[in-house]
Parts: sequence; structure tokens; C-alpha cells
Amino acid sequence: MHFLDITRETCPMTFVKVKLQLAKMSSGEELEVILNEGEPLENVPRSCEEQGCRVLSVEDCDDGDGKHRIIIKK
Repeated sequence: MHFLDITRETCPMTFVKVKLQLAKMSSGEELEVILNEGEPLENVPRSCEEQGCRVLSVEDCDDGDGKHRIIIKK
């Protein structure tokens, strides 16, 4: 599984970083992304689905700082 932390990025760069990472991956591989709530949490999963990827899970990181973890399958 690949990993990407985009908590320091803002939209639209959040999805750009995810898209660049997905481009390096083979079909069927999974990407774990750590992102902030708000726009990134709303836009990244939706944009990935629109690009033909599958969002397997979206969950709170339980650390109290608004970070979430999503798993994307290319």
C-alpha cells in the first residue's frame, strides 16, 4: 500500500497531489491518504471517484485534530 499525507496542502493542491501519486501506481494498488476535514475531505474522495478510482474507506484518525484517513483503490 502507498501512503500520502496531504494535511499541509490546501485545495486544489490536495487532489493534485493525490492524482500525481495515483498516476505512479498500477491498477489494483491502494493508496492511504491522510487529509484534513472540510474541503479536502469533501473534494478528494469525490474527485477520485470521478477519475475512475474506488474509495474503499473514509475514517476519522481519532487524534482530535480533524485529520481523516481515506483508502483509495486505483
